[in-house]
Amino acid sequence: MNQRPVRFRIGAALRHGLAAAGLILALAAPHAALAAATKGPDTVADTAALVMDAVVNISTSQTVAPSRSVPTPDLPPGSPFEEFFEEFFKRRQQQGDDQGPRRVSSLGSGFVIDPAGFIVTNNHVIADADEIFANFADGSKLKAEVIGRDTKIDLALLKVTPEAGKTLTSVKFGNSDMLRVGDWVMAIGNPFGLGGTLTVGVISARNRDINSGPYDNFLQTDAAINRGNSGGPLFNMDGDVIGINTAIISPSGGSIGIGFAVPSNTAVPIIAQLKEFGETRRGWIGVRIQQVTPEIAESLSLGRPRGALIGSVTDDGPAAKGGLKAGDVVVSFDGKEVKDMRALPIIVADTPVDKEVEVVVVRKGEEQKLKLTVGRLDEGDAPRAAEAGEKKPDAPAPTAGVKLLGVEITELTPELRTRFKIKDELNGVVVLSVEPGSVAAERGIAAGSVIAEVNQEATQTPKQVQDRIAALKKEGRRSALLMVSDPQGQVRFTALPIE
Repeated sequence: MNQRPVRFRIGAALRHGLAAAGLILALAAPHAALAAATKGPDTVADTAALVMDAVVNISTSQTVAPSRSVPTPDLPPGSPFEEFFEEFFKRRQQQGDDQGPRRVSSLGSGFVIDPAGFIVTNNHVIADADEIFANFADGSKLKAEVIGRDTKIDLALLKVTPEAGKTLTSVKFGNSDMLRVGDWVMAIGNPFGLGGTLTVGVISARNRDINSGPYDNFLQTDAAINRGNSGGPLFNMDGDVIGINTAIISPSGGSIGIGFAVPSNTAVPIIAQLKEFGETRRGWIGVRIQQVTPEIAESLSLGRPRGALIGSVTDDGPAAKGGLKAGDVVVSFDGKEVKDMRALPIIVADTPVDKEVEVVVVRKGEEQKLKLTVGRLDEGDAPRAAEAGEKKPDAPAPTAGVKLLGVEITELTPELRTRFKIKDELNGVVVLSVEPGSVAAERGIAAGSVIAEVNQEATQTPKQVQDRIAALKKEGRRSALLMVSDPQGQVRFTALPIE
């Protein structure tokens, strides 16, 4: 039976045992020159000697609550298992089943970025710790304090006080954007408590989204990283830190050579904010976005799927004040291309708060340039895409309406507004029913939904919807883009095929 892959954070804080991942080089090229190019560097010893002392072992301890005893099952008198269970639980109690608070410890990695004592690691390495220590290669051990942490990127900044007269070895960050797939890298850390362990591999992929947070943008490497490597550095061949090792993918807990690191260009501004403010200060513009699918791209005459489609705009937010509207497709932000929906939250978050930026949007087939001033994200909220596919219960049996595109629609009357509990500010045509198994049903349109626009034109009556769909057919369009709202006002866009 095939096992479903399971994703693990690799720090000891998660306490998963991970086997070492081997690096296998396929040297099958027939030409000597190509074989020489693929065998990798002859040695990384010189580079390792320069940076090894900057890598530290992070050890933590914490007090955990006492365990609770399991009550003896209430069995009927004379049950064949009564005597067995009584003896079993009596023995457990004699062995001290109810223990008091106890201390547990864990191990991870980190690295010094400033001789003054600033150390970078993963947040999950030091999460919930009562005490944190940095153990150096020379055997010294210094107590560390948390300067700041970022749970969304999984980073933490620590500070130790160097011993008098001692200068700490530090490393500097490199430019992770310069990395190419196939470039050689080396990881140094503390796997299984074996401090100062070095492994070598290559960059396997870039810009990986592993669904660990809203700003996923990981480097993927086959350099062996294991339990205890979390928070350790990933170096390029110049000895610059280009990533912070954070996670692996594994079917059963053993490493299979698929590891992930936070890129240095993502980490550097976060670490700078933690150092200056003790917290992160991310950019925010106040929009709810969704993916541009091929059907939506065709409906909006984009040519190909690109950008981030705005589903709704927060009232009085930076985007609203800058003139952005629902239905706009953001293709550029502050001079940076927005390739897809996932790119926009990352770009916005990295933009300084209060900076005025230019935003390029596609609106009704034409590009427009707008300006807005970036606000600050409330860390209690994270940017999220429209939740397409969310199912809602059907409403009571509706009156007859017009059937098209797998839905039955009618005008939004006061009676229907009350029946479906539709907010007063919503306007359009209301969905009375949805054909089971239709594309509309698969994409989450349900009874009570309100269709406000068809291909970015407002609709108030079923005839307007029919006329707009007929016009799209005449234009040779294959799908119609609907702006759909649930009764509570959550807006999203979906494209339905025109039959």
